[in-house]
Amino acid sequence: MMLSFFDQFMSPTYMGIPLIALAIALPWTLYPTPSSRWLNNRVITLQGWFINRFTQQLLLPLNQGGHKWALILSSLMVFLITINMLGLLPYTFTPTTQLSLNMGLAVPLWLATVIIGMRNQPTHALGHLLPEGTPVLLIPVLIIIETISLFIRPLALGVRLTANLTAGHLLIQLIATAAFVLLPLMPTVAILTATILFLLTLLEVAVAMIQAYVFVLLLSLYLQENV
Repeated sequence: MMLSFFDQFMSPTYMGIPLIALAIALPWTLYPTPSSRWLNNRVITLQGWFINRFTQQLLLPLNQGGHKWALILSSLMVFLITINMLGLLPYTFTPTTQLSLNMGLAVPLWLATVIIGMRNQPTHALGHLLPEGTPVLLIPVLIIIETISLFIRPLALGVRLTANLTAGHLLIQLIATAAFVLLPLMPTVAILTATILFLLTLLEVAVAMIQAYVFVLLLSLYLQENV
């Protein structure tokens, strides 16, 4: 049976049961659990250092009210990085290539930032819809444009993460298929193609981490506007 390149993005099922929930829950079991000892091993120390540095960098432009989001944003960052990195392994499924999952993460968190802004400072939050000094004739048009741009934000978050990971996986599969086909015909070209595949894989590792960081960073910027 001929398989499409896009079959790798289909949610796996077992006896009719979707396994995406297992793919989402499994990464949490891989994290080492901190102990109550004064001295920890290198993995736990490195994990704590990374989370602390990331949290400090992320919350630097936020005021004291935004620091309540530290646990949510840090957990989301580690969760997305882990899922994206595990998805680069052979014969694995990447849940973040599903737009439904990414929108399920983006919409509630974006909506929470909007609700916080409307509740704490409604005048300031609504002021983003109309820049200061706007001519009277342009006021209705700008309000509509700014409202549309506000509601596009969660869509942009989800589509950006989905598109970047999907494109990377497709490129890896295409180049890997080309190297496999060219190996018996033109070994030299196949070796060159395999080298390109190795470099592309390194690039995808960076993309997996960067896209997770960008997702959380944009959420923190939306939060900064509303706290």
